[in-house]
Amino acid sequence: MKPNGLSRRHAPLALLAGLMALAPATTAMAEDDDHVAAREALRRGEILPLTRILAVAQRAEPGDVIEVELDRHREGWRYKVKVLTPGGRVRKLRIDARTGAVLEVKDD
Repeated sequence: MKPNGLSRRHAPLALLAGLMALAPATTAMAEDDDHVAAREALRRGEILPLTRILAVAQRAEPGDVIEVELDRHREGWRYKVKVLTPGGRVRKLRIDARTGAVLEVKDD
């Protein structure tokens, strides 16, 4: 047994447990950074506001919006909008956040 009380076999488990404990804090910080970046992009006019995106989504795929995400990609910001159609299908739209162009519509 080592002086710190960990056997050689248990040291990797202790390291893994320590890294797992840090993961939620790291994820939360990354999410906070994304929110700040999105707010700044909106303020600078680099992305359209959600109200405009929802209007685009309704024209492309009428129904009830059930989920919206804003993600940053290499190509730029993208909205993902899930719509429950009157016929009961869930459709996912990818919309360019800067231009409002519908990039993709598919079944979810």
